[in-house]
Order: sequence, then C-alpha cells, then structure tokens
Amino acid sequence: MISTNTSQDPYPVYPIGMATVSAALAAGGHDVRQFDLLAEDASDERLKGVISRFDPHYVGISLRNIDSVDSCDPEDRWYLSADLRLMKVVREATRVPVIIGGSAFSIMPEEILNYLGGDYGVVGEGEHVICGLIDALVEGKAIPRITMSRHRDAPLNAAATNPMWEPGLVKFYTEQSGMVNMVTKRGCPHHCAYCTYPVLEGHTVRYGAPDDVADHLQHLKDSYGIDTLYFTDSVFNDGKGHYLEIAEALVRRELNVKWTAFFRPAGIDKGGWDLLKRSGLYAVELGSDAASDAALLGLNKGFTFDDIYAFNDAAVEARVPCAHYVMFGGPGETRESIDEGLHNLNLLKNCMVMAFSGIRILPGTTLHVRAIEEGIIAKGTPLLKPSYYFSPGIDRERMNDTIKNAFEGRMDRIFPPSEGARLMKKMNSLGYRGLLWDRLVNFGRN
Repeated sequence: MISTNTSQDPYPVYPIGMATVSAALAAGGHDVRQFDLLAEDASDERLKGVISRFDPHYVGISLRNIDSVDSCDPEDRWYLSADLRLMKVVREATRVPVIIGGSAFSIMPEEILNYLGGDYGVVGEGEHVICGLIDALVEGKAIPRITMSRHRDAPLNAAATNPMWEPGLVKFYTEQSGMVNMVTKRGCPHHCAYCTYPVLEGHTVRYGAPDDVADHLQHLKDSYGIDTLYFTDSVFNDGKGHYLEIAEALVRRELNVKWTAFFRPAGIDKGGWDLLKRSGLYAVELGSDAASDAALLGLNKGFTFDDIYAFNDAAVEARVPCAHYVMFGGPGETRESIDEGLHNLNLLKNCMVMAFSGIRILPGTTLHVRAIEEGIIAKGTPLLKPSYYFSPGIDRERMNDTIKNAFEGRMDRIFPPSEGARLMKKMNSLGYRGLLWDRLVNFGRN
C-alpha cells in the first residue's frame, strides 16, 4: 500500500485512508506493507527495493488530493503528474495488478484511472470491498476496472475508527505535526454547492460508538504516547449531538488528550463548550466558507453571518482559538458583497481568518452545474486540471487586491493561502508543532 500525499500545507497529515484499507486487508488475512512517500525515503531506487523485497501480489495506491485547490498557488501544484511518475516506478519494480483508490480518485475515477494507467480502481470506502475484489482476482473472475463501494448506510466498522497504525509513521507524524488523525463519523447531511463530501461519503451520517472511539484513543495513548488528535469528520458538531457523546466518553475515561476538529457555526450552549473543553478541545477550525449573507446563500450553506458571529463570540468566551476558512468570488458574489464580507470579517475578534480566491470546480457538485449554466466552463470540460469558479459579477484581480489590502499587516488574517503555508513553515523551523495558527490567537486583544 502506497500513500502518495507529499503536501505539508498547512501541516503533515497521517495517511488515514491507506491505514484504514490496510487494517481491512490485515483482518482478511493478507500481509500488508505500508509505504508513505512523505514519511519515508521515497527515492526511485528505495521504493523499487521495498517492492522487490516484499514481493507483493498486488499494489494499492491511495490518492488524497488532485491539486492544492488554491487559485493563487504560485507553484500550481497538480499532484497527478507526480502520481503518474510514481506509476512508472511501480511498473518498473513489479508487473502485479495496481489498484488505485482514495478520496481524490473517488472524485474522478475513470479519468484518473485512465490517466495513470492503473489496472483497477475502488470508489468510496475501500475497506468494505478490497478483500472481495482481491478474492475475485485470485479466483480469476472477470471484474470491472472500477469497483464501487456502496456502503453509505453501513455503520462504521473497526477498521474505520481503528486503522492499521504503523509505528514508524506514527513517530514521523507526531514529530512533524504533533498529532495524528481519526474519524468518529462519516457522511454529511448538508448540501454545500462546492463540496464533494456527500459524493465521497453520502448524506447519511454514520456514527462510531463513543466507547469504541475512546478505546482506540486509549490504544494510541498507551501504545504510541499520542496525546493530541485531529478528528477528521466532515463536520464534528453534528445536529444529533453525537459529538457531545464522544466528549463525554473522553471525560469518563480520563484520557487527558488534546483534540481539535472541523466545526459548523451552529449553536453550542455554555454547558456544551465546558464539556468539550474538559474532554480536551483546544482549537476549532470552522467552515464559515463565506463572509456575507449573499455569498453564503450562493453556496447553500444554510446559515447566515450572524450565526458565524455568534459562534465566534461563544468560542472567544470559552477561550477556544477559532480559525475561519472563507472563499471569495463564489456564486452570487458582487463587488458590494466583497466589501460587506471584509467588513464582517473585521467584526470577528480574537480569531484567525484564512481566505481563498475562487472555488475549485469538481464534478458531482451543484457548483459544477452552475458553472456550465453561466458559461464559466463548457459542458464536458475536463476537470482533472483545476478550473475555478469566479462569479461573473466580479473582477478577479481587483477582488484579490482588495482582500490583500484589507488583511495587510495582520498576523491573524491570511491571504493568499500560500502566505499561511509560508508562515507555518517558519513556525515549524522554530520548533513549533501542531495546528500552529492557534498560537497566533490572542485573547488579550480586543
């Protein structure tokens, strides 16, 4: 199993997808070797040697990202070109079938499989189907090139919440980023215009048992000394309140871990904040996504800027650092809404704001449909390489300059995202680990 992700922006992320599928393979009686291009010496000769010594019957490749989704990225990072080169190295080392999967692959499976020249592909939650696929290949059955994992209504199994942790990889990521990641649920009930989470995980939310999550955290702590986690649920604070049950389980077990997650700006009362903090919450990353009501409506977010403002106030009162991710230039954006959005962001105190220009267009989203209807892209436009949505009502360059001027001189306002990456690398060089941005939030400043 090979994880191809080498991006470290904003910090190195444990290859949880590869580890999850590896756990399923191991449970099915297979011998598995995990290889991470970021954590290990990934020279061509080194990888060829690993493959030769392990002598696999199959090679699995996990793709996390297609590109950086940043229209301002000066490096124009399109990761599939590196993945194509990796395929060449793998093919030189072995002639066994290559199976491709991962979140990036699942977004455009046919296009990516054809581009990379893989033998087979898995769309969706690979741990449910990988063993069956390999059994079929061993038996010589004719199978389609792409297997769909249709388990969006299945509860999370042990592999999903307790991946196959690799000690060397755990050591690397805890040294580099100070944390590892895991999930407590899958699926997203929301319908944001640009988002692929429902495409990848479905709209039905499936929950891991709180005690199981606590058990697995206990294992991480006891076996690897892990005391800092990132819960990678699409939205942690679900409407059902499962996230509070997770917090209660952590408190009950007295795990004394620190954790963070991606939240939606929905109401959490004081008792909820107190519980979350007692369970170890130390920072919140928030999917605000836009800064004016017009832009929020265009993205079909289902909340207003008043909700964002109220959530930020509650986070400040609870003394929990909060980072807002916002995108300018989306559907319904105008020159007036940009000015309004920047004014609104200025009202948010004691928090970080990280802004993007434009929105990456991906298939299966309503943004893709709208982009075609508005003539931003033509029907049938290939999306393997980035195409970005910019509202017809704005001047892109003028918008970017306006955002830069509004954020100038503020350490707690980041634009473009590459500036944040530069800042984080500088903090890393000084020995800081973790989210890093949370250290820039000063609750003493009004």
